[in-house]
Amino acid sequence: MLSESLSRSPAFFAVATGMGLAGRMLNPLHLRTLVVVLRTGSFAEAARRLGYTGSAVSQQMASLERAVKMSLFERDAHGIRPTPTADFLAEKAQDVLAAFGTFEDEVRAMSEGSVGRVRLGSFPTASQKLLPLALSEFVQSHENVKIELDEGEPDKLVPLLMDRDLDLALVYHYDLVPHAWPKALRSTPLLSEELILLLPTGHRAERAEISLADLKDETWVSTGERTPGARSLRRACAAAGFEPDVNFRSDDYDVIRGFVRSGLGIALIPALGHIDTDGISTARIVDLKVRRHVLALYPPTTVNPAVQGAVAALKVAARSAADLTPGVQAR
Repeated sequence: MLSESLSRSPAFFAVATGMGLAGRMLNPLHLRTLVVVLRTGSFAEAARRLGYTGSAVSQQMASLERAVKMSLFERDAHGIRPTPTADFLAEKAQDVLAAFGTFEDEVRAMSEGSVGRVRLGSFPTASQKLLPLALSEFVQSHENVKIELDEGEPDKLVPLLMDRDLDLALVYHYDLVPHAWPKALRSTPLLSEELILLLPTGHRAERAEISLADLKDETWVSTGERTPGARSLRRACAAAGFEPDVNFRSDDYDVIRGFVRSGLGIALIPALGHIDTDGISTARIVDLKVRRHVLALYPPTTVNPAVQGAVAALKVAARSAADLTPGVQAR
């Protein structure tokens, strides 16, 4: 988001091309010194105002003359007198120097993380429950930072981070499905979630608390067979002594809720994925200690300073989500 005013400035083109500089760039420091020399009328007074020696000012003007291949001053025993070229150059330099000033301000702001962009990756339930809270917090203090969102599961987002196509990603893992994140990435824990049992209203197992072994004869609705959620379910049930009978699968929690509401099975989903729905009851499995953990992954913050502000906003949002959502605990 750096300003394009410099490259589009008519003065810039007049100086860089109209003066026949074929591939050579003028030094803005020399242009600034030229302006002060013309304003003060002497090298010595310009040196005093700029904090240079008289020799340094003289050398800068000589370098500028070599760059433009024309004389800028007529020198005699009484001092210096600017040529028309110097007057033209100083007049056009005003716009160039103003553009450089804006450019420098924007580079400084980018280095401080107050302008620029953050390319953010997130998985669907975090996009629904966590990002709205985080982004409302972030934009208040980073109104000049643009957010670009890419949604997907961790196995899609992590390669994008490694290729620097994303600056930051929200990912998750389950206790029973360990995941080693690349060492090149930093991580910040955000929250952990209980897994909530969904039952059709009136189901015979409907009660506030239930044991996982009590559900061994049930038909299950689960996410895709290779997903961390499905693998976590299989491993939890194996520890309880049975293999879950999964008849229906979907990676969309709305679809899973629809199947449960229709009496096609029961399901185990993370707390962030739950929405109170008519026809569905919830229960807590007392002997299930498995949780899903949500964290932020990002390259070293020197790559994009605005990422640090985004991570801070996500931590605030995680605390708010924990207050608003049963079964969610901020980290």
